[in-house]
Amino acid sequence: MAIKIRNSDHIFVLTGAGVSAESGIPTFRGQDSLWEGHRLEDVATPEAFRRDPELVWRFYSMRRSVAANCKPNAGHVALAKLEERLPGRFLLCTQNVDSLHEAAGSKEILHMHGELFESRCSDERCSKRPFRDVCLYMQKSEIPRCECGALMRPNIVWFGEMPLFMDEIIRAIEECTIFLTVGSSGVVHPAASFAQIAKRNGATSIYLGLESPSNVSAFDQVVLGPSGELLPKFVSST
Repeated sequence: MAIKIRNSDHIFVLTGAGVSAESGIPTFRGQDSLWEGHRLEDVATPEAFRRDPELVWRFYSMRRSVAANCKPNAGHVALAKLEERLPGRFLLCTQNVDSLHEAAGSKEILHMHGELFESRCSDERCSKRPFRDVCLYMQKSEIPRCECGALMRPNIVWFGEMPLFMDEIIRAIEECTIFLTVGSSGVVHPAASFAQIAKRNGATSIYLGLESPSNVSAFDQVVLGPSGELLPKFVSST
């Protein structure tokens, strides 16, 4: 798994649910993909929020409660150390909404699916920016409202919504020379296409994770195993 990083190399890292799962964050994609008998589509779409904001907020309040008690694992720490060694030549893009990468020390990071511990106005016309929010809203009467009168919602990219920072992400992928994916299934788009974009632009593409991803053909190298074990070895070998 050793790879030589040259002084001219730029590394783009994509992390998925597999990285956070090792810290105890539920993926909600295994088995029946249900929460309290509800499909994810019932709690993670704009339509679901308009229909039943209390249900949606209970789901995300539960996720906040769980994530608040989780700690970064060795994989998170290894990526933070790699960033320290490559100032200006490293970017981490995560599909995860938790803040475990930040807790481990990562700084150059883009949350393409939003951030769990942030809230924002549900009215797209409102100019209020997302803000840090660790509160748990279990009853409809507790859900805060924006100054404009609309309900606040989790700052999460739901099914059917456009991921964040796409221009910046695509530009960094096209410029990278090493593309590393960790713990991403290769099922969810547009992230599933990132490895192919990098490869088309001449980057070396590497995958680390428990299982082969659906887009396995896009990678030059695939190493299977827990990211908490593989990433420290990868970083120490570079």
